[in-house]
Amino acid sequence: MKKMHRAIIYAKDIQLITGKGLRSARYMMQKIKISLNKSPESLITIDEFCVYAGIDKEDIMHLIID
Repeated sequence: MKKMHRAIIYAKDIQLITGKGLRSARYMMQKIKISLNKSPESLITIDEFCVYAGIDKEDIMHLIID
């Protein structure tokens, strides 16, 4: 049976993926929301992050915290 992964990415996940600090990860999330014309309260999907960062989803799924 295939394990289910969540669809939303958080700053802590971005921190693990990029190796940057938590503050830089939050700033990156803010920049993604601005580029996608999302409100500050909206969530970012893993797919949206991958497109923005130019990373293949398969390359980071093992790093995502469940």
